[in-house]
Amino acid sequence: MTIVSAGEILWDVFPDSERLGGASLNFAAHAARLGHRVIFLSAVGDDQRGRAARERAAALGLPPEYIQEVRGAPTGIVTVRLDAAGLPDFTIHRPAAYDLLRVDDGCLARIAAMMPDWIYYGTLYPAEPGPRAEMTKLMEALPRARRFYDINLRRNCWTPELVAELLRRAHAVKLNEDEAAEIDAFSGRAYGSLEEFTAWWAGRLGWQAVAVTRGDRGCAVRIGRDYAEAPGRRVAVVDTVGAGDAFAAAFLHGLSLGWDAARTGDFANRLGALVASRAGGVPDWTPAELEIQPESCR
Repeated sequence: MTIVSAGEILWDVFPDSERLGGASLNFAAHAARLGHRVIFLSAVGDDQRGRAARERAAALGLPPEYIQEVRGAPTGIVTVRLDAAGLPDFTIHRPAAYDLLRVDDGCLARIAAMMPDWIYYGTLYPAEPGPRAEMTKLMEALPRARRFYDINLRRNCWTPELVAELLRRAHAVKLNEDEAAEIDAFSGRAYGSLEEFTAWWAGRLGWQAVAVTRGDRGCAVRIGRDYAEAPGRRVAVVDTVGAGDAFAAAFLHGLSLGWDAARTGDFANRLGALVASRAGGVPDWTPAELEIQPESCR
């Protein structure tokens, strides 16, 4: 499977360290580790953080030629504070270099020649007009690629109108329980259960699949008419940064292999829990730790 992930690459700045991250980067790295060909589109500044980011992305299996180096803005950073349970609070600093990503006709032609199966996007990157226009250009150049929207709402970085537009563009969606409640609230309704929520929204907008994460209580997954709730995996949480992005990569992996909702949800829970048990959004892991064979990650 070939995936285009377009969006932010940035450094998560913790009180004691800096770690490469950004939802789009984290998702891309985990999808690549699951054996998929991933084209990660973003931009860094002409600075030390930018050079280090490109090197680290290459080590994670993401081709650096699609990570542009731009002048006029610094490489993105996010200040991260963790509470006692390892849950993060993010302060996003913009403008950042990824806001200046520009996809020209030559780049679009090279990507189109690879016949991508999916385009991944979130909410943070297209929250600004320039990035939103670039994302639209990418989607129009790849009309056969399905679209996977990982909502990832961040404080002061979204509007109901933006999210409604991005939801309408999607073929598959991943979100958490709080985000599900937000979407229902600005749509003037309230779901009685996650089964009802996923059925109503998938029917209304034509989604092929949707996953709702519930933290340590697992997730709810709908694939077509198949619905399942998969229990969570108990781990000692170090931090949850990137755990949702890992879940998203595993969810799309299950879709690519034609797994049912229960198997897909369980697999995504396992990878999300594994990442939450380690520091950073893209810690090292192997297929054996997920109780799967290497050939299942191709």
